[in-house]
Amino acid sequence: MGSAGSKARVTSSAAASPSSNRGNFHVFLSFRGPDVHNTFLAHLHHALEREGVRTYVDREDLRAGDEIMPALRRAISDSRIAIVIFSVNFASSCWCLDELAEIVDHGKRGKLLVKPVFYRVEPREVRTPRFSFAKALDAHELKLGKDSGMLRRWREALYEAGNLSGWHLDVDGYVPHLLLLWIVRDGR
Repeated sequence: MGSAGSKARVTSSAAASPSSNRGNFHVFLSFRGPDVHNTFLAHLHHALEREGVRTYVDREDLRAGDEIMPALRRAISDSRIAIVIFSVNFASSCWCLDELAEIVDHGKRGKLLVKPVFYRVEPREVRTPRFSFAKALDAHELKLGKDSGMLRRWREALYEAGNLSGWHLDVDGYVPHLLLLWIVRDGR
């Protein structure tokens, strides 16, 4: 597992600067669809777009015929900030874990600002997998094997992201406007 000293972060202000030439998107949103798509994500995406923040959401920005992982990697590379929305079933998706590992790698290299949102989960559940995160990783381990490099990469990414400061939301449905505004303004 990674150490706290190697947290994913931007080491240069250029990656987070709105005036930077780098990036087609201001923000890349990473999420587990069924958990947040029609609730928090919809409110956050709308608020970001309303504020003029160009936001990548895979369901809207993936084109028919695109290979999914290469397209996601390009979108991550073309973004300045990644907001990772950790939810109860996030770790059950190999796609979400692959995406997270890519995001954390970019963050560690100073190419992306990584901001987690802990939606109805505690940061410690992500950092040192507990509850649904532990159960999901155990299921992945049964398929991939205990010594899987992929599983090790996912665990390290969860640890790194779980150590980042972010936002903790323990609400259902409606997210107060001031909280959304805080995330949007901080995401610029």
